[in-house]
Amino acid sequence: MTKLTNWRERYARLLALVDASVVLWAMSGALILRFGTTRRQEWITTDGEPYIAVTVLLAAVWWIMLSLWGSRDITILGYGTEEYKRILSASFWLFGLVATVSYVFQLDTARGYVALALPAGVLSLIVARMLVRTHLRSQRKSGNSGSSVLLIGGVHGVEHLARALLSQPMAGYFPIATYLPGAPTGTATDPSLALPNLGEDRSVDAIVAAVSAIKPDAVALSSGVPLPPRIIRELGWVLAEMQVKMILAPALTDVAGPRIHTQPVAGLPLIHVSTPSLTGWRWFIKRFFDIIGSLLLILLLSPVFAIVAVCVKLTSPGPVLYSQERIGIHGARFKMLKFRSMHQNADDQLATLLQQQGTHDKPLSKVIDDPRITPAGRILRKFSLDELPQLFNVLIGDMSLVGPRPQRDHEVALYEDGAHRRLYVSPGMSGLWQVSGRSNLTWEEAIQLDLYYVENWSLTQDIVILLKTFRAVFRSEGAV
Repeated sequence: MTKLTNWRERYARLLALVDASVVLWAMSGALILRFGTTRRQEWITTDGEPYIAVTVLLAAVWWIMLSLWGSRDITILGYGTEEYKRILSASFWLFGLVATVSYVFQLDTARGYVALALPAGVLSLIVARMLVRTHLRSQRKSGNSGSSVLLIGGVHGVEHLARALLSQPMAGYFPIATYLPGAPTGTATDPSLALPNLGEDRSVDAIVAAVSAIKPDAVALSSGVPLPPRIIRELGWVLAEMQVKMILAPALTDVAGPRIHTQPVAGLPLIHVSTPSLTGWRWFIKRFFDIIGSLLLILLLSPVFAIVAVCVKLTSPGPVLYSQERIGIHGARFKMLKFRSMHQNADDQLATLLQQQGTHDKPLSKVIDDPRITPAGRILRKFSLDELPQLFNVLIGDMSLVGPRPQRDHEVALYEDGAHRRLYVSPGMSGLWQVSGRSNLTWEEAIQLDLYYVENWSLTQDIVILLKTFRAVFRSEGAV
């Protein structure tokens, strides 16, 4: 078996080059836009400040801070939002430092220059990283550019870990074999996983021999691994000498990094998991983002609103807008707005159609080949244009730009206990399950993604979901 290590150096060099190009482009663009190109003296100095030197210096410092903040760390590439969070953090710290230095030393730094460079650089960095990530993901879909992993633990723990890693190939961890210490000889995991078992001996020497035989990039210990702490510690020492990473997979699911904190006590790394909450300043930030975002989108899309309204009115009798009662935060009811995409009185036929298809008792139930949809409505739904009026729901506070999709009363009545946690936050126009497959996902998959969002909210995640939403809409992925 071959190791998948060469990709690390390749992508490290690529990201270093991409970051350098982007920050230099952003700073140079800000310089030209702020001071122009016609007056040569303004290129070099304004009030005695050498702005060409400032541009080069800030670009270099920005590039270094992106490295110091770990935004090019191989372990966060290709999956999740941590990469983008670190880019934002490094960038805002840099410009906060610029503002502080300018104030302390009373430097007359051109505010327009900084105001242009920061958003241009941040946006360009995120777009560039998304392009690099797209390429990396295409590689990982074919089983390349990732880390080969030997899984060690009990049968059930290893199977759970293997399925989790295999379900997310974009994370870049590819299980290649198992080691089941303490299991009866000949024990193996589920044949569908196609993972050979390399042994059952609990000794460090036996485990190291198995590692040496297949030379994985990492060894992952599943939760409840039947090994004493002394063996795990010694194994860690040997793996470090072999330059093989050791990964510990605790029995925690659907918990994002910001909620996990490690505190060493008496040599034990105790894991603290903070309580999820969307209150106080976190609620204020999300609500402020919703108000500004919905206002901007309403203004930008006002011509689209007008065109869609005319099309709906001219192609079928009935009102332009359609409202339906949905369940919002903490079970509050509200009227969700949409452009009408069905014939009038379509709701009266819903129960009958669902009964005919045998899905009346399932959440997220939809009518296949729905005869109630108008010809214009099919186009609106294909590109989610019928959802645009919900921006007004967001503006008044009934909904959010991002969150669990609002459901009807009879669907909420089918919730199991855990699913009610979807109602802890405002429902959204888009969410994790929409950008992960939209209507192609099962209810169990959709609820798992929604609960992950509720438990691990962050503004960066909202921004990433919105960017993915635009891509999903244009590709018509999972549209109905």
